[in-house]
Amino acid sequence: MPPLTGLRRMAPRDPAEDHRAASPLELLFDLVFVVAVGFAATNLHEIEAEGHVTAAVLAYALVFFSIWWAWINFTWFATSFDTDDWLYRVTTFVQMAGVLVLAAGVGPAMQDGDFTVVVIGYVVMRLALVAQWIRAAVSSPAYRANAVRYAVGIVVVQALWVAMLFLPAGSMPFVAPVLVLLEMAVPVWAESGTATTPWHRRHIAERYSLFTLIVLGEGLVASASAVIDGLHDAEHLAPLLVLAAGGLVIVAGLWWIYFSREQHEHIRGLPSALLFGYGHYVVFAAAAALPAGIEVAVSADAGHADLSHASVAATVAVPVAVFVAAVWALALRPSLTLRANVTVVVLTLAIVASTAVPAASLVATALLVAAIVVVLEVAAVPLPGSRTP
Repeated sequence: MPPLTGLRRMAPRDPAEDHRAASPLELLFDLVFVVAVGFAATNLHEIEAEGHVTAAVLAYALVFFSIWWAWINFTWFATSFDTDDWLYRVTTFVQMAGVLVLAAGVGPAMQDGDFTVVVIGYVVMRLALVAQWIRAAVSSPAYRANAVRYAVGIVVVQALWVAMLFLPAGSMPFVAPVLVLLEMAVPVWAESGTATTPWHRRHIAERYSLFTLIVLGEGLVASASAVIDGLHDAEHLAPLLVLAAGGLVIVAGLWWIYFSREQHEHIRGLPSALLFGYGHYVVFAAAAALPAGIEVAVSADAGHADLSHASVAATVAVPVAVFVAAVWALALRPSLTLRANVTVVVLTLAIVASTAVPAASLVATALLVAAIVVVLEVAAVPLPGSRTP
């Protein structure tokens, strides 16, 4: 029975716990993050439509890292130490507040290079997690060394992010990548002792799957909104209908590809866990960039995009190809034969190559994604006479 304070000892969760599923708090946490992801995608679309594709991608990559890294760190902490008492909930709500602050700064960061508000929101999220790690250090002697290293590492890097704001404006492109690497090095250092924090493989896989669903779902909503808005400016309805149909096929195909294999099997020891977690940056970022590409295509159809036809096609085809390649590398490759692996890689490269024929690129991308789905489904069917495990 909890003490009169209502607080529970932050003991580690059982990594083999039955029926472990995402909590309502975790689901709410994800929805708050989608606000920031949506703002990042919207600004990506606006900057790309102005013709500044390289600047848009670089700004998007850094902003999306701040969103993704705060999400992933909470997710891995929660799988190990979620107590769901009032203090845990309040600390989590503080992290959500940091997300909203960060979201407010996405526009200035991507449009003007002013990362002040983004850094403030990001630091709020990260320091709230430090409080969680300190609590875990007090309550869990077996993992105290890990928790202390996490807390120290996070605080040091946050101080460096704040210091970056006082450097000359031109230094950020050189300093920020170093700080990103330092952030990603903290878990490696924190887990370098004799014990690693006890993650729940199925719970982690479910959390990543749910966030993938949310990001892909946002792509459907954004695509539908873009097409509806485009109806006001379009002279011909047919191109928008093709765009809407192609976007639906692509998103459905990406969903199918991601969920065609079990994900938890790829989370074993620390190296595989880090690879799975870090690799999902590419998965999430590509999925979130897709609706921006579709919106660019709608803007181009209405004559509001200052881009070449090939560049417009690339804003859709490249995120799709990157998503497929990342999922293939993380989860599909080990389950496929050599022939199936080669086929998936060739079809993925063909998606990128389709930008050479911009007028047919969207339809080609949709058909190629559907072809990859067929390859995966055929590969999943056991051959006659074979024994299933």
